[in-house]
Amino acid sequence: MASRDDDPLRIKPGAPKRPDGSQSGQRTQRFVSQVLKQVSKAGAKASRARGAHPASSFGRGRVAAGLAGNGLGADARRVVIKSRYVVLKKAGAHSVSTHLRYIERDGVTRDGERGQAYGPETDTADLKAFEERGKGDRHQFRFIVSVEDSAELEDLRGYTREFMRRMATDLETRLDWVAVDHWDTDNPHMHIVLRGRAGDGRGKGQDLVIAPDYMAHGMRTRASELATEWLGPRSELEIRQGLLREVEEVRLTSLDRALLRHATLDRVDLTRQPNDRPRQTLLRARLQRLEAMELAMRIDANHWQLSPNMQQTLTTMGERGDILRTMHKALRGQQRECVLESEPTRPVIGRIAAKGLADELNDRGYLVVDGIDGHAHYVRLPVGADLAALPVGGIVETKSAGRERSVDRNIAGIVRDGLYRSADHLVQLRQQGAADSQTTVDAHVRRLEALRRSGIVERMVDGVWRVPPDFLSRTQAHDAQRAAEGIIELRSPLPIEQQVRAQGATWLDHQMMGNTRNLSPQGFGAQVRGALQDRRDFLVEQGLAERRGSRVVLARNLLATLRDRELAEAGKVIQHQTGLLHRPLREGERANGIYRRSVQLVSGRFAMLDDGMGFSLVPWRPVVEQRLGQQVSAIVRGSSVTWELGRQRGR
Repeated sequence: MASRDDDPLRIKPGAPKRPDGSQSGQRTQRFVSQVLKQVSKAGAKASRARGAHPASSFGRGRVAAGLAGNGLGADARRVVIKSRYVVLKKAGAHSVSTHLRYIERDGVTRDGERGQAYGPETDTADLKAFEERGKGDRHQFRFIVSVEDSAELEDLRGYTREFMRRMATDLETRLDWVAVDHWDTDNPHMHIVLRGRAGDGRGKGQDLVIAPDYMAHGMRTRASELATEWLGPRSELEIRQGLLREVEEVRLTSLDRALLRHATLDRVDLTRQPNDRPRQTLLRARLQRLEAMELAMRIDANHWQLSPNMQQTLTTMGERGDILRTMHKALRGQQRECVLESEPTRPVIGRIAAKGLADELNDRGYLVVDGIDGHAHYVRLPVGADLAALPVGGIVETKSAGRERSVDRNIAGIVRDGLYRSADHLVQLRQQGAADSQTTVDAHVRRLEALRRSGIVERMVDGVWRVPPDFLSRTQAHDAQRAAEGIIELRSPLPIEQQVRAQGATWLDHQMMGNTRNLSPQGFGAQVRGALQDRRDFLVEQGLAERRGSRVVLARNLLATLRDRELAEAGKVIQHQTGLLHRPLREGERANGIYRRSVQLVSGRFAMLDDGMGFSLVPWRPVVEQRLGQQVSAIVRGSSVTWELGRQRGR
């Protein structure tokens, strides 16, 4: 067979081996460690050899930061390392467990299965034991290591272990770490969590302080050295093809960074590289592409003026392109107009089409929401938001900042003499002929209870709240502050297909009670319209609705009836499991007991209160989760609840 110049034979060397089968690098680890220690004692002058970066004056690895990568050429394999230094007290009590759970989540292996953590000597690391060992640590390091052509490494675990061994030599201490390989992106990568303790990590020990130079440069060059050893250097063809691809990229590339480095007052002079004609040709081609994007302006054949915001614009465009690809993948060919708002100006309601981590290092997630408005929305979640509590297919609502809520306007319109009375509101709704007026009042009561916990309103007696004169402005400020933290509420964990015949008060039932004009005739809005019709047919079968010609009339107090039916069935199941007597709550009745657990039902999430002889199911609120295992009490009014936390005074 005739060979082709553009498809040469490529030899891929494996990891270097000693005759006994172990890694060759292990043989020199002790010797290198001794050399680094002697250089460090001599004043760490080697760290200044690089010249481009000032030497670190503290921390481990400052000598290695100057020595690493001295033998690397332009053909070395490229590695990207993202690092994060986490102060555990500031991060919160559950920061470590949350991050470990994220990196070991479902769908990250080659087969789409759950990830498996590993360590220096084991393929099945015990994350709980790792977390327990680090409870007294001051800080922790988290890394994402992404090797160019990492799919060709095949043994990512072996590479990670050898890399961490070399890090231990550079830092002159043993390292306690766990890692998880992720294959769920175009380029496989490794998540590494390193404890912030030097030595063996046991006993008193010392805090592990890594020199800034090593964090910024030394780690990356060590990883690049290792990748080049395992995969071999890049060929001229690979380098040229990679740069040619960068010419047309709509993102910040290495060519752009080269232009920025050589620019003086944002002006590029191509005649400064007369002996590198191929490189000059590539830079000229990239400048022409930037000119088409209005990020560069040609002065003459060899001089160009760069836009002052070129770097930020290209970075933003690259992120936008990644988001659009994520959204198109999530929609699976369904035609939608994609909306990418940094801060939504109005609430977004829809189904979760996909979820994931936009920033894996900081545990910041995202949702792709297929909205009832016919558009697809990319929603950024706050740092630490629990993705496991937001199932794909579930119905969510995001809150926007700076807008008045209709419920707040209603409350302000009903206030008389500075007081809101739920009884007056109920009478007014019944006079207006509103459907299921009690449910509407319950929604207003829930809002007032939330505002009471924030100190905006004051509850005088049951059903009466004192409302301040500047009520609307204060609620807007309250919502804006919470929206800045990122508010998203799960309206239903069930997809609409499962809600059609569900026994309980579903999100579809709430939609029937409200205004359906905001449902788009296209996209997910059209799917909701069809599901609503099927739900009406089901309610007719159950005797909870009646056909009158072309209209379907719903039963009075439909939502309460559906909720009570589901609670009765759930109570029987829990009664059989625990042996406790189920005590259904009546309107305005107080429930007392120890909060044991929460139960997710179609009608919502409910808290189980155990009084020793029986139990009650009370609508759950986030505020009560902090009282798990403690004595609490609650008063239920329809679907709303007033929680009383802590010891109450009485007879």
